[in-house]
Amino acid sequence: MRDDFDRFVTDRLDRLLRYATALTCDKHLAQDIVQEVLLRASRRWDRIGAMDAPYLYLKRMVTNDYLSWRRRRAAREVSTSHAALVAVGPTVDDPAVRHAERDAMRALIATLPRRQRAAIVLRYYEDSTDAEIAAVLGCAEGTVRSHISRALGKLRVDRNAPTEVLR
Repeated sequence: MRDDFDRFVTDRLDRLLRYATALTCDKHLAQDIVQEVLLRASRRWDRIGAMDAPYLYLKRMVTNDYLSWRRRRAAREVSTSHAALVAVGPTVDDPAVRHAERDAMRALIATLPRRQRAAIVLRYYEDSTDAEIAAVLGCAEGTVRSHISRALGKLRVDRNAPTEVLR
């Protein structure tokens, strides 16, 4: 079973780290969370590896660890400065407009309540369905739709308002 776990980590580590980074908006906190989750999962891999979708189970473990009370202080200290956001997700030849929009969206997402942020990241960064999001967050599908609706309401910007784009 140890080989199965090692193969799983080799295949899925990048996806777990990408998901955790999008969720936390902090590359280092994401690495800590994923490391702790993988340590716990390795001890119970016999049971987890036998599941139909072990990746979804680990994604839920990452989400729960992020949402847990132990991480609240770290989650409040989300940096939205340009330098910090570039460190989380380095840019690669983005046009200026797309770069500015992505930074603005990350800054807006970082202001959302944690469960709404998790729902938005799962939906739009991970392409998860309502049922998958509900399974990861441990809530009903209606609650997922409510979280996403409220989050999108907070993220909407007035299209008539002037926007500043760096050129």
